[in-house]
Amino acid sequence: MTRREERELAFTLVFEKIFNSDLSIGEIVDFAIEAGLLENENVFAISLAQMTYEHIDEFDAVICENAVGWRLERLPKVTVAILRLALCEIFYVESIPVKVSANEAVELAKKYGTKDDASFINGLLGKVIREKDLK
Repeated sequence: MTRREERELAFTLVFEKIFNSDLSIGEIVDFAIEAGLLENENVFAISLAQMTYEHIDEFDAVICENAVGWRLERLPKVTVAILRLALCEIFYVESIPVKVSANEAVELAKKYGTKDDASFINGLLGKVIREKDLK
């Protein structure tokens, strides 16, 4: 499985968690494995989803700080899930260049969101990358 496919699996886990806030990310992973949607071998997807929720408050603060004129609750849930995942990669996965993480987030938005979601995500992540001087 490619890194892109693993990232997409991680996105589905993070997105699912938004609708099942009473479940832990571990429980969502277990249900996905039981349903045959995920395998234990999907280590990158599982660890990325878990890491995203370990740092969710940090990522939500970054989103709120940079989504001028938008409250987190008012953003599309697809957009929130993609941004959380991308910020996790940008801040905590050193093996992936930040520009790749941003580009992959835009591609996820094109697939699961709207054109507006993709441009919003691109702008927000670009701003974060520039302000934090990430490379």
